[in-house]
Amino acid sequence: MRPGKFAASNRRYRNDPRSHSISAQEWYDGVLFRLNGEDDLRKSIVLVIAGLAFLAGCGPQGNNNSGIPVKPRFQGPPYHLALAAPPAKPNKAGIAIPLIKYTADPNAPPDALATRAILVVRIDTSSLTSKGHMTMNQIIMGAVDIPGTEGALPAVYLDATDQSLATLLEEYCVKGKVKIAVALTRSSLSSTAEDSEINDKLLTAWLPIELVFKNPLPHC
Repeated sequence: MRPGKFAASNRRYRNDPRSHSISAQEWYDGVLFRLNGEDDLRKSIVLVIAGLAFLAGCGPQGNNNSGIPVKPRFQGPPYHLALAAPPAKPNKAGIAIPLIKYTADPNAPPDALATRAILVVRIDTSSLTSKGHMTMNQIIMGAVDIPGTEGALPAVYLDATDQSLATLLEEYCVKGKVKIAVALTRSSLSSTAEDSEINDKLLTAWLPIELVFKNPLPHC
């Protein structure tokens, strides 16, 4: 068979040492480029994963290793109660609650404060000298304004509270010392609230007070 052009070209490729050298170099360069490319890709993936992990660690979670103290979330009632000096003498109702002052906690968030509140009075029936067992031991007053971050409950509001408390004590012919506790709740408290609702809507802790009731009813 007579060799053609294609066969002659193949012979030249096989016999030319430069052809072998160029082919080997090109193959080597191609493999090297591919390996380098894969290695760069792996390095890029590792860097991306490391970056995401770093960003995740910079989130809003507490960082105990940073040395920066994390301010705890406010807990407890947003207001504090205190008593002013007791009145010089009992009022006409026969019992007088001292002036009640309120002060907002400086650490309380603004949305925890209120502009109106309800006074709740609880009676410690175990300490009473009375006729019969008291089936009702608390009074829920109406809502009253508490403007600003500190102040005192109005005198007329406390006078009405004194009268309501005296009326309840008169029904059981209570005499002598009466232990009560008072607290402010949110103005949304219902007039027939149970303990669970009162506890959920407390604006202050309970403040204990000891009073003396002079029952004006003659038959007691």
